[in-house]
Amino acid sequence: MSNAGNWAPIGRLDDIPRRGARCVNSALGRIAVFRTMDDKVFATEDRCPHKGGPLSQGIVHGGSVTCPLHSQVIALDTGVVQGPDEGRVRTFPVRVDADGGLEILIEAEAFQQAAE
Repeated sequence: MSNAGNWAPIGRLDDIPRRGARCVNSALGRIAVFRTMDDKVFATEDRCPHKGGPLSQGIVHGGSVTCPLHSQVIALDTGVVQGPDEGRVRTFPVRVDADGGLEILIEAEAFQQAAE
């Protein structure tokens, strides 16, 4: 697989509560990793396109998150704002391995350079 080296480990599925999120830092900024009620995992930048609200603190429902500041609903799979406004957040491919480990497809250097 040509992208095998770009999958960076970021924790475990069990680290994220159902309908919740946790964040990881990268050189690209803060990334929110969400877990839905049915254990699907999504990753987006942790910044609402409207006023920069922390999406990781929003309410996860179905395949969406509602921004805690201004109630914008954002689709977790595409990053597209569903309402009441327009916009988009960057999304990142994320996967769960057979042992429950989480990996994100992003430049590995972005995580190595991140300051905690």
